[in-house]
Amino acid sequence: MGLQRKRSVSRSRGAAGPRRGVLQLLPLTLLLLLLCPGARGAAVQREAEAPTLYLWKTGPWGRCMGDECGPGGIQTRAVWCAHVEGWTTLHSNCKQAGRPSNQQNCFKVCDWHKELYDWRLGPWNQCQPVISKSLEKPLECIKGEEGIQVREITCIQKDKDMPAEDIICEYFEPKPLLEQACLIPCQQDCIVSEFSPWSECSKTCGSGLQHRTRHVVAPPQFGGSGCPNLTEFQVCQSSPCEAEESMYSLQVGPWSSCSMPHSRQVRQARRRGKNKDREKDRGKGVKDPEARELIKKKRNRNRQNRQENKYWDIQIGYQTREVMCTNKTGKTADLSFCQQEKLPMTVQSCVITKECQMSEWLEWSPCSATCRDPASPTGTRVRTRTIRQFPIGSEKECPELEEKEPCVPQGDGVALCATYGWTTTEWTECRVDPLLSQQDKRRGNQTALCGGGVQTREAYCVQTNGNLLAHLNTRKDREASKPVDSKFCTGPVPNTTQLCHIPCPIECEVSPWSAWGPCTYENCDDQQGKKGFKLRKRRITNEPTGGSGGTGNCPHLLEAIPCEEPSCYEWKAVRLGDCEPDNGKECGPGTQVQEVVCINSDGEEVDRQLCRDAIFPIPVACDAPCPMDCVLSAWSTWSSCSHTCSGKTTEGKQIRARSILAYAGEEGGIRCPNTSALQEVRSCNEHPCTVYHWQTGPWGQCIEDTSVSSFNTTTTWNGEASCSVGMQTRKVICVRVNVGQVGPKKCPESLRPETVRPCLLPCRKDCIVTPYSDWTPCPSSCREGDLGVRKQSRLRVIIQLPANGGRDCTDPLYEEKACEAPQVCQSYRWKTHKWRRCQLVPWSIQQDIPGAQEGCGPGRQARAITCRKQDGGQAGIHDCLRYAGPVPALTQACQIPCQDDCQFTSWSKFSSCNGDCGAVRTRKRTIVGKSKKKEKCKNSHLYPLIETQYCPCDKYNAQPVGNWSDCILPEGKVEVLLGMKIQGDIKECGQGYRYQAMACYDQNGRLVETSRCNSHGYIEEACIIPCPSDCKLSEWSNWSRCSKSCGSGVKVRSKWLREKPYNGGRPCPKLDHVNQAQVYEVVPCHSDCNQYIWVTEPWSVCKVTFVNMRDNCGEGVQTRKVRCMQNTADGPSEHVEDYLCDPEEMPLGSRECKLPCPEDCVISEWGPWTRCALPCNQSSFRQRSADPIRQPADEGRSCPNAVEKEPCNLNKNCYHYDYNVTDWSTCHLSEKAVCGNGIKTRMLDCVRSDGKSVDLKYCEELALEKHWQMNTSCMVECPVNCQLSDWSPWSECSQTCGLTGKLIRRRTVTQPFQGDGRPCPSLMEQSKPCPVKPCYRWQYGQWSPCQVQEAQCGEGTRTRNISCVVSDGSSDDFGKVVDEEFCADIEPIVDGSKKMILEETCTQPCPGDCYLKDWSPWSLCQLTCVNGEDLGFGGIQVRSRAVIIQELENQHLCPEQMLETKSCDDGQCYEYKWMASAWKGSSRTVWCQRSDGVNVTGGCLVVSQPDADRSCNPPCTQPHSYCSETKACRCEEGYTEVMSSNSTLEQCTLIPVVVIPTMEDKRGDVKTSRAVHPTQPSSNPAGRGRTWFLQPFGPDGRLRTWVYGVAAGAFVLLIFIVSMIYLACKKPKKPQRRQNNRLKPLTLAYDGDADM
Repeated sequence: MGLQRKRSVSRSRGAAGPRRGVLQLLPLTLLLLLLCPGARGAAVQREAEAPTLYLWKTGPWGRCMGDECGPGGIQTRAVWCAHVEGWTTLHSNCKQAGRPSNQQNCFKVCDWHKELYDWRLGPWNQCQPVISKSLEKPLECIKGEEGIQVREITCIQKDKDMPAEDIICEYFEPKPLLEQACLIPCQQDCIVSEFSPWSECSKTCGSGLQHRTRHVVAPPQFGGSGCPNLTEFQVCQSSPCEAEESMYSLQVGPWSSCSMPHSRQVRQARRRGKNKDREKDRGKGVKDPEARELIKKKRNRNRQNRQENKYWDIQIGYQTREVMCTNKTGKTADLSFCQQEKLPMTVQSCVITKECQMSEWLEWSPCSATCRDPASPTGTRVRTRTIRQFPIGSEKECPELEEKEPCVPQGDGVALCATYGWTTTEWTECRVDPLLSQQDKRRGNQTALCGGGVQTREAYCVQTNGNLLAHLNTRKDREASKPVDSKFCTGPVPNTTQLCHIPCPIECEVSPWSAWGPCTYENCDDQQGKKGFKLRKRRITNEPTGGSGGTGNCPHLLEAIPCEEPSCYEWKAVRLGDCEPDNGKECGPGTQVQEVVCINSDGEEVDRQLCRDAIFPIPVACDAPCPMDCVLSAWSTWSSCSHTCSGKTTEGKQIRARSILAYAGEEGGIRCPNTSALQEVRSCNEHPCTVYHWQTGPWGQCIEDTSVSSFNTTTTWNGEASCSVGMQTRKVICVRVNVGQVGPKKCPESLRPETVRPCLLPCRKDCIVTPYSDWTPCPSSCREGDLGVRKQSRLRVIIQLPANGGRDCTDPLYEEKACEAPQVCQSYRWKTHKWRRCQLVPWSIQQDIPGAQEGCGPGRQARAITCRKQDGGQAGIHDCLRYAGPVPALTQACQIPCQDDCQFTSWSKFSSCNGDCGAVRTRKRTIVGKSKKKEKCKNSHLYPLIETQYCPCDKYNAQPVGNWSDCILPEGKVEVLLGMKIQGDIKECGQGYRYQAMACYDQNGRLVETSRCNSHGYIEEACIIPCPSDCKLSEWSNWSRCSKSCGSGVKVRSKWLREKPYNGGRPCPKLDHVNQAQVYEVVPCHSDCNQYIWVTEPWSVCKVTFVNMRDNCGEGVQTRKVRCMQNTADGPSEHVEDYLCDPEEMPLGSRECKLPCPEDCVISEWGPWTRCALPCNQSSFRQRSADPIRQPADEGRSCPNAVEKEPCNLNKNCYHYDYNVTDWSTCHLSEKAVCGNGIKTRMLDCVRSDGKSVDLKYCEELALEKHWQMNTSCMVECPVNCQLSDWSPWSECSQTCGLTGKLIRRRTVTQPFQGDGRPCPSLMEQSKPCPVKPCYRWQYGQWSPCQVQEAQCGEGTRTRNISCVVSDGSSDDFGKVVDEEFCADIEPIVDGSKKMILEETCTQPCPGDCYLKDWSPWSLCQLTCVNGEDLGFGGIQVRSRAVIIQELENQHLCPEQMLETKSCDDGQCYEYKWMASAWKGSSRTVWCQRSDGVNVTGGCLVVSQPDADRSCNPPCTQPHSYCSETKACRCEEGYTEVMSSNSTLEQCTLIPVVVIPTMEDKRGDVKTSRAVHPTQPSSNPAGRGRTWFLQPFGPDGRLRTWVYGVAAGAFVLLIFIVSMIYLACKKPKKPQRRQNNRLKPLTLAYDGDADM
């Protein structure tokens, strides 16, 4: 449309310009007409010329438009008027009479026309050369010549076979190519074989001819030259003839066509016959009623036979032939020249030839397609006809009785055909155990498996048309459409197994226990009695999932110890204040006030009001030392309790200590206490070691709670819709640790876990099955023999399995019932009736023939045949034609004996064979009637009365044939061989059997049934299919310790390879690269940095090194104990090995100290360093301080500045901290999983700037950002073993008989292997030989020589018989003849044809005739090729007939030799190349050979033919010359050639001889020698010396090249000698000794170490 619119726009534009021009010219034209009358005449003249200036133009036809499909459409086109120069003008300027129409009727094409119309492609015509290329032809053709071939293409209406417009077909498919490039191959000349050997001489005496023939191997093609003569003959002489040679021969001509005698002759004959019958009847006079009844029945039967025989109109007529006497030259002579007692018959009975007569075609049957199917829109329809009369004596068979053609269902109401597709049931539950049993049998009995698994479903075929399922309401119903036969579903079957995943339960993880809390009431809101509990708690760090859900799977989180005097709140001392001396003194006794907070039982700070009932800590008494007093340090903190509880043998203790900082002065100072007063001990954890806790059992099943009404909910529980509320209960008991269950009062009641909780019940799922499929059809065809009871079945499929207490699948899924007994197949047979009387040639015709006798001689007789059922009932003739085999003979030759003929009884049966091998059996006949008296009938050579035959020998021998079969496991139970390892499917391996076929032969080497050799047809041999053994690994080792004692490390466990896989077992997982023997699993681990800590005791008293007895002060050393202890929630608990603590963090065990003198100032221990400000910077400082404890005396040292500062140095006293994340671990599965989803984890570390891992609290205090994901899901590929289907049943034997037949069975992969599963075996097909059966077939014998009865030449007959032959089915075995009874069950078909030709006419040439030999066999199938590549012209075979000449004088009468070709399929490329024998003198044999070794004439390129003769022209006449291989004259050895100006040899000149003497012959005399012939052996005596002939000059008189070479060599040798003399005379330099010495060690080192 767009194109048309554009075109119309452009047209209107083009039209506007000229139109405007015309309007402007109009006034000017009118003015001229008025002024000039002559101008008007000119205008009229111009008007007459107008048609030559303006022409009608048309656009292309538009699309065919119309309401209905077919020929009623209309299409339009644009029509406009244009000037010859191209511009558009007014329509009125063009002649209206010649205006083309702008619309026409057309054929509107619709989509459904696609089935009615199609392109008909004609055959490609002959390839024509391209003219431009054929002008420049190459000299030698290599591949061929390029050409073009064309074809006719027409659009046709298929049902009427009528041509239609191309536009209809083009609507659906573009018009195919009309022409294509082609190749005209090189001309191929005729190729013929070698000649046969010469025949024997045509005459036994005198002068005759002998011939030899050849046949055509390849016909001439593509314009190649024709075939040469196929015959050669030569005259041959034998011994002279004694008698004169006969010049004449009796020749018979061919029989004429069969004709009926004239009606007059027939009438006469019939009258004669009736008269005879009357005479017979007069003699009989039948009056007996029984006999009359018999005659009546016989007449009825005959009438019926005649009716049956209406299909064969058998008429017996006669035919004649000519008998001539011919001369040797081929001329006809008088019969008297051919002297013969009895002349051949010239007349005989025959059957009148009748052609096949058919009825008219019946109407077409309805179309087989009753519905519309877009995939295959056509059906077929059939029409039939019947045979009215069968052919008799005709070569032509009856034509086809049935005709089929495609059709489309007609009519408006044609429904769409049913379509089918696969549907599937729901997936079954995910199961891990199939994978587990594949992997490790020992784990197969584990429960609660999880991880990767396998689930299956069933696929079945259903009808999928939407409109056919419209009456089904719900989706469920629609899904549940009944199954149909799976052959209707053509698409790929959906997969029926898939991997799935069962989520693994996450185990509950809890934190370590907290420290024991204080003794508190069970419930602080209800403080009753004096009994309380000390509690310790832990929390869930990883919530559990799976299992019964909730926290039911976690261990108890609370432990309680009963205690006395509980309190809910108490005061906690936070800090001890400074010692304030009493009464405001400077020093002396005083008190320390404790700074306290109120805390609850969990240690959390609360409102001070809550502690109003608690005992407030009283101030602590203290001493502020005065000058000269003893100074003690502050008490250390209490140590951790030595025991967690107190019992009979254990008691918890805590210790604290203080040390002496300075001694008192001798005068007036308070003395230091004794050592025992420096340490205090107190009891702790006085509660008994009886710990109680609540223990919970698992939650029970969710039971429907009847007290709660059902409600509709959309809540999902475990992913499934829930339909009602239920209740779950569990058992809760009080347990004493290490004892067992106790009464519930021992545990805190308020902290008792709940025992009941609500739950949601998942919806019930009932079993849902599809409706039953239709019953499988019963066999519709009749039954041949008894094949047992046939059954029909139907099935249905479960599409939803029951769940959650739904209704079970109780209905049967499969039903079967017996079919109604089908009628037994009706078999048919031909019934032959009695032969009618023998019909002779009418006497009226043969009465004039000399020697003819009336009423006797050869004739023909006919018989009726009818069709019968096997039970004898009558059947239609067409049933027998289809089922009863070939039609029996309707006529046969017969003989009415004449008086002179010999008459015999029929042959008896052969006698039985009782003797051994080599015995004979006989049959007999006897002479009857008057023949007994005739002498010629008694001649046993002519008419034998007894025939003998050798009895068959029953000697058989069996021998194996063919290869062994595959190893085949017995079907059913398999016994595993002792000691064989079985893993995986037992049916895949073990002991099986392999088979080799046995063939049975009789003593003549003929194949017979194997049962004759007492064999079941096989040799059986046990064999073993080795069982696959999977890779075997050890169990996992224990986890190693965490690689780091602080922060994140890794722990490893491994498996060792115990056994490698073999025989296709499951492969090993990827092994460790280093030793190829371990499989590792690595997981990160985290070690608490405070798990082990250094614990120090207080410093000892400073031991002064230089003791000043007066002052007891000075410099010294003090020590303390440092121990590594395990840290717990209750503080450091027990002493452990030092290596477990960080050695870098170990505190000092000794230090230098100063003990102040009594009068000096005493300051406290240094306080902790302040923190460095981050980031670390040397410009920032940290400090620590100490407080003065004792003021100095007057003369004592004053107190120093008690503040110490140091710069903040990075990685010395100041550190940066950062988070560090570890690498991902390996994929870690649950202990109960084999594969599937796992977790990869990584850890977070806090790393100090010096690279050391520290406690996470350092990073947490800095509030550093954490943006890492610590866990991620991962997948361990499931090791799915390859799953195979069962073996299919054994196929039919690939051959019906013979030695090479095979039975095959196959299996398929139902589940490909995945991951480290066991791979699929390569053997998916097994074969075993079939039992050997002999191949019986009918085979023609050789044609007999052409026999002309009672004449020497002319038209005769040749016969052959068919015999039953047995073979082994191979192409090499041509078969051996056996008794015909073996072929009794085989339909008589020879060479693919049912028509047996056992006799045919032939021509026996008369002496002197020139005739054609029989056809040669068909040649091999040969392709047209170039360089071994087929050009695609197809194969061709050829046969030929050569001409045979018997008399030279008759050559002019010879026929042409004949050639016949046919196309073939199984062709080969052959090459032809020249072959040559070795030279014999100056000649050799050269011939052409085909690549398969056949010698031929033609085929090889004449251009490249090697020489067969190498004689020189002109001949070599000069003395001492000979002819060389290059056909040039050369001189013998010892002579040099002297050539003339035209390069021919002029003479041979003798060369002087140089003799090089040997050791035995010292004399070096030079002598001349006679030249020797090159072919003769040398006459030099042994050891005399070797003679070299030096020929410095060439044949052209110039110096030879070697002379220059010798001169150059001598020059080089001279220079070399001079150089050597110079070097030898030159004085050499002394070598330096130092260098040599230096080199020696290197040499030694090299000698000692070959690797340097």
